[in-house]
Amino acid sequence: MSDTDVDPFAPATDLAARIREGEVSPVAVVDAYLDEIADRDEEINAYVTVTGDHARERAREAEVAVEDGELWGPLHGVPVALKDLRDLVEGVPHSFGSKLIGDLGYAPERTAANVRRLQDAGAIVLGKTNVPEFGHKGVTDNEYVGATASPVAPETNAGGSSGGSAAAVAAGMAPLATGSDSGGSIRIPAAACGVFGHKPSFGLIPIDSRPNAFGLKTHHSVQGPLTRTVEDAALLMESLVGPHPVDPASVPDPGIDFEGALDRGVEDLRVAYSPDLETFPVEEGVADQVAATVRALESAGATVEEVTVDHGHSMDELADAIETTFSASLVGLAETLQASFGLDVRDYPDQVSDSLLDLIAIGEEKTVGDVARTGIVRTDVYDAVQAVLADYDLLVTPTTGQAGMDLHTDRGLEWEVALTWPFNWTGHPAASVPAGLTDEGHPVGTQIVGRPYADDDVFAASAAVERERPWHDVYPA
Repeated sequence: MSDTDVDPFAPATDLAARIREGEVSPVAVVDAYLDEIADRDEEINAYVTVTGDHARERAREAEVAVEDGELWGPLHGVPVALKDLRDLVEGVPHSFGSKLIGDLGYAPERTAANVRRLQDAGAIVLGKTNVPEFGHKGVTDNEYVGATASPVAPETNAGGSSGGSAAAVAAGMAPLATGSDSGGSIRIPAAACGVFGHKPSFGLIPIDSRPNAFGLKTHHSVQGPLTRTVEDAALLMESLVGPHPVDPASVPDPGIDFEGALDRGVEDLRVAYSPDLETFPVEEGVADQVAATVRALESAGATVEEVTVDHGHSMDELADAIETTFSASLVGLAETLQASFGLDVRDYPDQVSDSLLDLIAIGEEKTVGDVARTGIVRTDVYDAVQAVLADYDLLVTPTTGQAGMDLHTDRGLEWEVALTWPFNWTGHPAASVPAGLTDEGHPVGTQIVGRPYADDDVFAASAAVERERPWHDVYPA
C-alpha cells in the first residue's frame, strides 16, 4: 500500500474508497492526521485527549484486514474525532470539559453505543475533542484546557458546545467528528468554523446516558455529525442511525436514505425563508450571506418564499422560557453527577466555571409551575413551525444572528445569539451549511430545517447548496 499522498482535507468518502481499494494505507491516513494535530492544535486547541498509540495500532490492524480482503465496514480505516461529552470510550480519559472531572483522571469502563457503531463500521478514534464544561454554553472554553479557536478566524471562538469537533474538522485534524446538540451545539460551531453540521430528528441515533436515561428529553438532545462535505455527513449518519434498546427515546428506523438524498433534485421542494424568526437580531453581514444561500436554492430549482413564523412571543418571553427549562436541566445534571461521582459541583467553586454555577443557581430558584408554564410557550413555537411546514417542505433561517464571537466570551450564554434552540424544543431536524464570510472574515452559517424524520429533505437541500455555492475554496485550509 502507498504511504504517501494523504490529503488531510480530502473528503472522508474519498479516503474510505482509497483505503478499500488498497491505494492508501490506513496507517498513512492516521499518521497524516496525527501530524496535523501535532502541527496545528497548539494554536486551535481542538483536542482534550489524543489517542495516537491506539489509533496507530488500530490502523495497522485495518491495513492487514484490507490485505486479507476483510473489510470491517463503510468507515474501514477512516479516522474520527469524538466529542468529550457523551462519546465514552472504554479506558480513554473523559473530562466532560470539566476540570473537576478531568483532574480525577476518570476513564469510563464502557464504550457508548454510538461509538461502538462507528467502531463496528471500521472507524478509528483519533481522540476526544474540547467542549465547554458539561456542554452548558454556546462557546467552547473551560477551566480545564481553555478555549478552542475557529480555524477560519483564530481570534474568534469555535462556538459550542461541539467546538472542538468542528474545529478539528475545519483544520484538517480529523475528516469526521461527532457532536451533540441540546440547543444548537452542533449547528453553532458548524457555522463558526465553516463546516457542515446536522442535528438529526429526535431518537434516530441512540444515546445511552446513565445513570439518567431521561435527562435529554426536555430539549430533544441528539447526537450528530460535523464534516467538511454533506456527503461525508451522510456516510457517518448511515453508520449511526437505528433503534437501540438502551435509549428510551429511540425510534424505529424510518428508512431515511441519507446518501440517496445527495443526488436528488430540489425542483419539487418548497422552501420557506425566515430572516429572523420574527424576534432574533441578525447582523447585516450575516443576513447578506444567508440571503445568498437562499438564492442558491432558487438557482437549484427550489421554490422559495419569505414567510412569517407566527409564534406570538417577544425575544424576552422566549429567552425566559428557554432559560427556565435549560437551567432546570442543569440542576438535574448536578444530581446526576452526584449519583455518578459522589461529587456536588456546587461544593467546588474553584474548579467549576462561574457561568455553570450561575445557571444551576437560576435553576434552583425555578418552581415546578415555572417549568410547566414553559410548555405553553414551547407549544406556540412548535405550532408556528408546523404551520409553516404544512405548506413548505423546509424552513431556512440564519444559524446564528452574529458572527465572530471573541475567543474568550460569555456571549454563548445569550439566547438571542443563535436561532437554533427553538428546533431543539420542537425536535425538527436541522442542519447548518457554510454560507460564506462577512466582510470581517468571520464564517456564517445557514440553517435548514425539515419536517420530523424528513432528514433526507434537509440533506437534499444542503447538497444542492454545496453544488450551487461551493464553500470549500471560501474557507482557508
